[in-house]
Amino acid sequence: MKIAEHLPKVIIAVVVLGGGAAVASKLFGPPPESVYVDVKVPELSQQAARGKEAFDVNCAGCHGDNGSGSEKGPPLVHDIYNPGHHADAAFSLAAKRGVQSHHWPFGNMPPQPQVNERQMASIVKYVRELQMANGIFFREHKMQ
Repeated sequence: MKIAEHLPKVIIAVVVLGGGAAVASKLFGPPPESVYVDVKVPELSQQAARGKEAFDVNCAGCHGDNGSGSEKGPPLVHDIYNPGHHADAAFSLAAKRGVQSHHWPFGNMPPQPQVNERQMASIVKYVRELQMANGIFFREHKMQ
């Protein structure tokens, strides 16, 4: 067979694969230059203070001090995690079941079975108080 016979198919394949690669790089490309956020820490409620203790032991290794992000995981004090886009239950399910990578290119989050429901409720309270202190409030999520 001559190469010329297959050239149109090769060109189409290159264009399709190139377009797919461009889309994939937008969705799953390298993390932004700075995945860290500067987090203002407010005076915490008692429950949130307990949540900070649990967060520091179970979450900060990937999500950074005070949810500021790290090279291993995204910042939780970020508008993408506002309560209108990620309800409290989403955090609990993430810890219980793990999460496939979807907003950030850090890879999948494994389940955290060592975190019990009471600890998780306190962790969520802590994250929400951090978010509010940093101007992140409920914003209705609209699919685009």
